[in-house]
Amino acid sequence: MPTLEQMSACMRVCQTLSNFYVDIHLFRYDAKREEIYILAGDTLGITIFPSGDWEFDEDEQT
Repeated sequence: MPTLEQMSACMRVCQTLSNFYVDIHLFRYDAKREEIYILAGDTLGITIFPSGDWEFDEDEQT
């Protein structure tokens, strides 16, 4: 189950994506890692940690 901090951060991230009309393609909670992963737009990946901190995925394309 996601933490309250995680759920709050998730709502802020999803609202921001929505404000910029970015499609959210995947929303997943990984119970083993206790992380939320959001895939949005063409290549935007966001991980939300139990603390509520979040980060963009590293772009490994060259």
